[in-house]
Amino acid sequence: MTMLGELNKHQIDNLLLSQAVGRIGVSDNGRPYIVPVTFVYDGKAIICQSREGMKLEILRRNPQVCFEVDSMLDMSNWQSVVVWGAFEELKGESAVKAREYLFDRVLPLMTVSKIHPAQHEVTAVIDDSNRLKPVMFRIVITERTGRFEKR
Repeated sequence: MTMLGELNKHQIDNLLLSQAVGRIGVSDNGRPYIVPVTFVYDGKAIICQSREGMKLEILRRNPQVCFEVDSMLDMSNWQSVVVWGAFEELKGESAVKAREYLFDRVLPLMTVSKIHPAQHEVTAVIDDSNRLKPVMFRIVITERTGRFEKR
């Protein structure tokens, strides 16, 4: 028997806290644009980093944003959350704290734990500089909803 339903506040929080990749949807002059991002949820906002590009250009012009994250075991067992909110670029100490929070959560997921020395050059220092993106921002959540299907 398959059950469809709505996620409650606690279940929505759990899904947002358990995932590291979501999708940001923006609109520019009636043209939608969606892109995956690495994120962390702090209980009130979605925190992300970015390089300069189309996503940031659109967000700066139109700060209204939609964000989606999901978890899927199979076609009959999934959860999905959609949040709406406002883009806010972070500067100074706010950006530093947001980056630390994001990296504390996401960096362990990005670093491969096993590298075979015979197949790869191994150095004493891991270079994560390509993972550091100059712009930190958050999506301050104004509305959210969640759905699920469970067999």
